[in-house]
Amino acid sequence: MRAQDQSTPARSPKPTTNSLRLGVLLSLAGGYLDAFTFVGHHGVFANSQTGNMVVLGVSVAGGQWLTAMRHVPPLVAFVLGVVTAEAMQLPAIARAVRRPMRVALVVEVVVLAIVGALPAGFNDTVIVLTVAFVAAVQSTTFRTLRQWSFNSVITTGNLRTATSAAFRAVARRDAGAAEQAAAFGVICLGFLGGAAVGALLTTWWGNPAAWPAAAVLAVGVGVFFLDELRG
Repeated sequence: MRAQDQSTPARSPKPTTNSLRLGVLLSLAGGYLDAFTFVGHHGVFANSQTGNMVVLGVSVAGGQWLTAMRHVPPLVAFVLGVVTAEAMQLPAIARAVRRPMRVALVVEVVVLAIVGALPAGFNDTVIVLTVAFVAAVQSTTFRTLRQWSFNSVITTGNLRTATSAAFRAVARRDAGAAEQAAAFGVICLGFLGGAAVGALLTTWWGNPAAWPAAAVLAVGVGVFFLDELRG
């Protein structure tokens, strides 16, 4: 049975990395950034590569080659982001990058701050590529919520987990499943809220709408330092 389906495994020794508060911040940013690229950059998803795959396939089938090609770069960027995040875990690189999770968040904050400063006429493909890359790094680096597997930039699996856990909580009166359902429910709502706010702000502001996402992730960086100070 996969970790995501288990309701009562052992607790993780990394409270900040796996905490619900950090998970909510990451999911807020994940939903926000998908809305940012979808609304502001020709209906292309930065995070949801399922959506990009579907649109790519439909466009190819319909002979809409220009539309199809718009959805190829984010797929490539996402793959490169995953590879980069995995490479950061290699012993040789891990020795140089002592806190890879914090580094990943800081890099994402800086990149989004730069994206927000780009002019309205800046190349859409470059922006989507950049956001897709950092989103992939985030999703690969942060993969655990408390003691369960989760995804901070794609909500399908989280929704399935929340629903499955809620069923077990009711049908079997499983307290661990109830805790899991509540946690993943909050994560899904955070993603939804981020998408809604991201859509509104992108419509109003354009590229500067990337800054609130950077601010949310900066709070995530702050959570690490606050927990460290508290010991």
